[in-house]
Amino acid sequence: MAGQPIRVVIADDEPLIRAGIRMILISDPEIEVVGEAADGRAAVEAARAHAADVVLLDIQMPVLDGLSALPEFRRAVPEARVIVLTTFGERENVLRALEHGSAGFLLKDTAPAELIRAVRAAAAGDAYLSPAATRHVVERLAGGREAARAEEARGRVAALSEKEREVLALLGEGLSNADAGRRLHMSEATVKTYVSRILAKLDCENRVQAALLARDAGL
Repeated sequence: MAGQPIRVVIADDEPLIRAGIRMILISDPEIEVVGEAADGRAAVEAARAHAADVVLLDIQMPVLDGLSALPEFRRAVPEARVIVLTTFGERENVLRALEHGSAGFLLKDTAPAELIRAVRAAAAGDAYLSPAATRHVVERLAGGREAARAEEARGRVAALSEKEREVLALLGEGLSNADAGRRLHMSEATVKTYVSRILAKLDCENRVQAALLARDAGL
């Protein structure tokens, strides 16, 4: 993607929300809004038609809601990275979205600079959790986990080395590779290597799923 703009599709059933997001994104010369959609079905078609790199996807939409659209994206445009737009009141929906492989989530009152950072991170193949919401939302989700989920998570985490568990615990706190590196006195590149190894061992698609697993395991 070097030298090419990041191609984004905005999916939200509220025209004013779409317009606001568009204005923020086009302020970055390296981001191009290539399509918009008012429902999940149209979002999948727009992402496929425009070869989108990133999709900003609202959960509550007609025809096909965001959660139902996620599997469609994975089948129709697997290369597109989907960031779900949400609110605290939709916490169970957030959990389902992350478990279905979304690249993260943002609150609808996210600051413009953070929105751009999220799109850039997703386009680079990383997952993005809104820093302002990560600990609060993940802890609330983890607080209601079932014993079976916790036991399964601990069993999977047991396959990791001590250092890998330390890195995974920091993912559970929502830290970036750079922040985790400072905490562990490692280079960012070394942390990135550990993260790749952790994702492979845990069979997680992205760091968001790994973060949830860390919380379930009680790290």
